[in-house]
Amino acid sequence: MPKTASPASGAPGDYVLALDDVGLDDIAMVGGKTASLGELRRLLRGGAVTTPDGFAVTAAAYRDVLTAAGAWPKLASLFAGLDINDVGQVAALGVEARAIVYQATDEPRLKTAIADAWREMGSGPGPALRLAVRSSATAEDLPEASFAGQHDSFLHVTGEAGVIEACRRCFASLFTDRAIVYRVQNGFDHLKVALSVAVMRMVDADDGASGVAFTIDTETAFPEVVFITGAWGLGEGIVQGRVGPDEFYVHKPTWRAGHRAVLARTLGSKETRLIRPRRGSDSGVLRERAVPRRDRQRFCLTDGEVLELAGAAIAIEDHYSARAGRPMPMDLEWARDGADGHLYILQARPETVASRRPEGIYEIRKLDPGAAPILASGKAVGQGVASGLVRVVASQADLAAFVPGEVLVAATTSPDWLPAMRNAAAIVTDQGGRTCHAAIVARELGIPAVVGTGDATRRLGAGQAVTVSCARGEEGAVYAGWLPFTVERLRTADLPPTRTAIMLNLAQPDMAFQAAALPTAGVGLARIEFIISELIGVHPMAAAHPDRIGSARVRRAIQTWASADQSPRACFVRQLAEGVGTIAAAFYPRPVIVRLSDFKTNEYASLAGGTDFEPVEENPMLGFRGAARYTHPLYADGFALECEALARVRDVMGLTNVRLMVPFCRRVEEGRRVLEALAAHGLRQGPGGVEVYVMCEIPNNVIQIDAFAQLFDGFSVGSNDLTQLVLGVDRDSAEIAFDFDERDPGVLEMLRQAVAGAKRNGRPIGICGEAPATYPEVAALLARAGIDSISVNPGSFPRTVEAVARAEAATTAS
Repeated sequence: MPKTASPASGAPGDYVLALDDVGLDDIAMVGGKTASLGELRRLLRGGAVTTPDGFAVTAAAYRDVLTAAGAWPKLASLFAGLDINDVGQVAALGVEARAIVYQATDEPRLKTAIADAWREMGSGPGPALRLAVRSSATAEDLPEASFAGQHDSFLHVTGEAGVIEACRRCFASLFTDRAIVYRVQNGFDHLKVALSVAVMRMVDADDGASGVAFTIDTETAFPEVVFITGAWGLGEGIVQGRVGPDEFYVHKPTWRAGHRAVLARTLGSKETRLIRPRRGSDSGVLRERAVPRRDRQRFCLTDGEVLELAGAAIAIEDHYSARAGRPMPMDLEWARDGADGHLYILQARPETVASRRPEGIYEIRKLDPGAAPILASGKAVGQGVASGLVRVVASQADLAAFVPGEVLVAATTSPDWLPAMRNAAAIVTDQGGRTCHAAIVARELGIPAVVGTGDATRRLGAGQAVTVSCARGEEGAVYAGWLPFTVERLRTADLPPTRTAIMLNLAQPDMAFQAAALPTAGVGLARIEFIISELIGVHPMAAAHPDRIGSARVRRAIQTWASADQSPRACFVRQLAEGVGTIAAAFYPRPVIVRLSDFKTNEYASLAGGTDFEPVEENPMLGFRGAARYTHPLYADGFALECEALARVRDVMGLTNVRLMVPFCRRVEEGRRVLEALAAHGLRQGPGGVEVYVMCEIPNNVIQIDAFAQLFDGFSVGSNDLTQLVLGVDRDSAEIAFDFDERDPGVLEMLRQAVAGAKRNGRPIGICGEAPATYPEVAALLARAGIDSISVNPGSFPRTVEAVARAEAATTAS
């Protein structure tokens, strides 16, 4: 039941409540932040992750002392003619308002109540007790008021006088310049918003770590993950964008099923940590300290700690969702105490940006940069694209000169910059991660941002025309010039139904959460090559045998790459498992068919260490590729790493929706050897095991489809290789590219025979290629033949669905 406190009574007991005695029913008394802390203390009590103890100074105390001081008429007259576009006026009125509140809170009964509560918290001499004193407005952290950081908080507060002073300054911070502007923009009456103060035992993250966690992917609104960021030191380093944090994902459905595994992680730069010195003239002022190299090259959280935080986040989301009667994704702050090593949740509030996006709407942004150079790159925020002239902001004068429609470029951003940020076409920062202030605001405003570029303020010149693109996954880029782009908005409910399953071809894990919003039947082709070449960059054999690498420079580079893991082998397996796992998790429980690696020798050789292991071939397209490699002495140990990663995805991560596919399998006996090797590495077919498909892309696969069907669980037609081998055309040769045509009668006959052969043997068969989307006659042939699935790139999905629906309708009519 909500507590009752009469602001007119004047009793100090009405001014303070223990955090254990408040909950979400008490928002009117203690504000959203403090009410949530009380709720969390009950919810998490006894768990590995908990919350600090403490007390709340109530909103009733704020109202009471301002009434006693006669402050209300003074505040009302201050804001009667306020123009928030007049920065000077806002600043002057803010100073006056804060002085009024600060003076009013110099009230004996209030100070006595705070001092008594402080003494009750201390187990020893008072000065030894260090506290965090945080503001909590009664309209803060509610769904209709989502911005954080409007009011002040104070850390490492000690002593009776110190805690009283911090509480008074928190009350006065109700009238910071940014809070005044924010209230006007969101329709809140200045005099109807009250402030409570949460006084908590300090979690000493200065010598530990801290960060934020969301129970939704902040960029794509994918709801089935917990997204955690963290860095050494105080969390303000992440929020202010000074630190490139570590990032972690945990998949909620498999976590609930009992699988405890980190889905994916990214090592942040973490070059500095923020601390608050506790002695001397610097005491109480944030200071930046360099992080030793050994700490920069390791994650700030262990796997066990990530999973503990994820479990707490899931419990919190479930609890808040049950109370709300609907899904309620959450936004959390966490810290690990450097002294006791425990994890604490410091704040929880509903997430109010990604979760509010309309369902059933899918946007496909297409930008062709052509030869435009990339001037800067970093973490992408959102999926937008925008062009404008650069405004490098390094001082208040630069901010004052900002023109609406410019691209705001800065080392970091500040809450006080909100008016300019609202008018920016895009935001680019040197520092920060996807949960820093610039990212949060850009996400709220729906504008693209590229954060953590490292050097954008040096590389981008004032007045330079640029295009900021966040349309290609997690990597954002700033291109030179004004580049055209298109936006296709798709209402998924408007797509016609098809008998044929329409699936996706997908290679980039960072595109998976966004692509999963499409109403697909799953992923018909997940290519491992992109993960190895773009995300890992190291030859599998070089990871398995770094001692065989001839170049000392390459050996050092690989050791640096693997510094966060026990060995290069362990690093390769982890990164490949996380890349595949991310795609599988995005579509879970829909099937995801993962094709084993199919590099050519020249492509393998371009990977780090690759020249030490690859032969030189005259025609790599028809050479040592696909199934031929997996049991060959030149690559068997590299294939073992692939298998270890895929077994981890299924057995440890619990993503049993993964099926495997063998590419370029020339002969039946070769297929048998590959299946034996898979089984030896823990990927065995049969009940409870993994389904293994084979690419049908060599004429012999079609001619001997009955024999291949005895070995494999299904087929996928690789139309590109099948076409080139039927026609004898090298698809990489510009001189004869005109002869490459999937509509050739010979190719169409091969397609028909492949589908008929699979059906004859009771095996599913699909096709992975753009031909059905590009050529209606190919879609019609496949529909008539009864193919089970068609897999295309996400950008081709809408027109493929429509083409197949028309083909199916025509087939039925005939």
